[in-house]
Amino acid sequence: MSKIIELMGLVAGVLTTISFVPQVVKTWRSKSAKDLSWSMFLLFWTGVLLWLIYGIAIDNIPIIIANAFTLILASIILYFKARFKT
Repeated sequence: MSKIIELMGLVAGVLTTISFVPQVVKTWRSKSAKDLSWSMFLLFWTGVLLWLIYGIAIDNIPIIIANAFTLILASIILYFKARFKT
């Protein structure tokens, strides 16, 4: 049963993480991040960082992997937001 739960966590992590890929691609292609909220993404980024730290603290691979990749994607979006300024 534990393996099924871990697999479910990995699938959930993959789905929530890849949900950011279209936004990253769209922002990169359009060179515009004007419709993205600084406060939302900074709060989200902080929450993901805390989830990553939590996952490391409890040694939970699905939480670590999902949040590490999500943190990278959210960081890219924040970078685009700062760089494109439109």
